[in-house]
Amino acid sequence: MTICIQNGISAFDEEQKKLFVEAVRVTRSGGTVLFSSYAERFWAERLRWFEIQAEHRLIGDIDYGLTGDGVIVCKDGFRATTVDSQGFMSLAAGLGLVPNIIEIDGSSLFCEIVVS
Repeated sequence: MTICIQNGISAFDEEQKKLFVEAVRVTRSGGTVLFSSYAERFWAERLRWFEIQAEHRLIGDIDYGLTGDGVIVCKDGFRATTVDSQGFMSLAAGLGLVPNIIEIDGSSLFCEIVVS
């Protein structure tokens, strides 16, 4: 099993398609690749979490003019994105894979791929 959770697909400074390719490459046939991101319904809580981090100077101030649609942008250049169901489907389809997309508790979105 290869796991990339806690929105790792958006947190690493790497192209998402490249992460998918590499995860599938290192997973044995019959194994599972698991990615996660935040669910759209979790936006308010996620934004608030970043606001708290900004208040404590752990990240730069949030640029509300550029923040929205699952993307949080800070004035110091930090950028946090998400991958929605359609994004996961598109990434998997580009590799000829069929993912199982599961939303958990209104907060997390999981993309499960069984490698053949």
